[in-house]
Amino acid sequence: MKFFIRLTVVSVIFSLFLAGCATPITSGTGTSAMTQGDDFSKHLEVHNPKLGKKLNIVDVKSRKTNDLLEINLQLKSTYKKSLKLQYHFNWFDAEGFVIESRKTPWKPLELHGFQSTALRGLAPNEQVASFTVYVREVPEKAYRY
Repeated sequence: MKFFIRLTVVSVIFSLFLAGCATPITSGTGTSAMTQGDDFSKHLEVHNPKLGKKLNIVDVKSRKTNDLLEINLQLKSTYKKSLKLQYHFNWFDAEGFVIESRKTPWKPLELHGFQSTALRGLAPNEQVASFTVYVREVPEKAYRY
């Protein structure tokens, strides 16, 4: 019986401790707040599984600028060597339909070992409700002379 009471007390104290550690991270003006531990991977689109394991989105901030969704996200490399990449944003309306597909240009990006960088995107129109950032690796022979 004493063991059960001790186990219950320890569980309650541990639960209260964990609840006190949850510090909110705001995700920008005019959007809902995100909390630490949110899964930002839903915003990252990588079709190469090896590359996908080397990249993480660690923070996303958003705001409305002249009724357009503006995104600022932190992309982090978990790889020890440099990565030569390209990225572009895909924009979606409230129902999940693509808006102005393939009109966003590819932008070059080089991430050195374990580096983190900010990627910024501005929606093409007011109907945009969500986004993904599509990242691809530049083939080595494309930048070798």
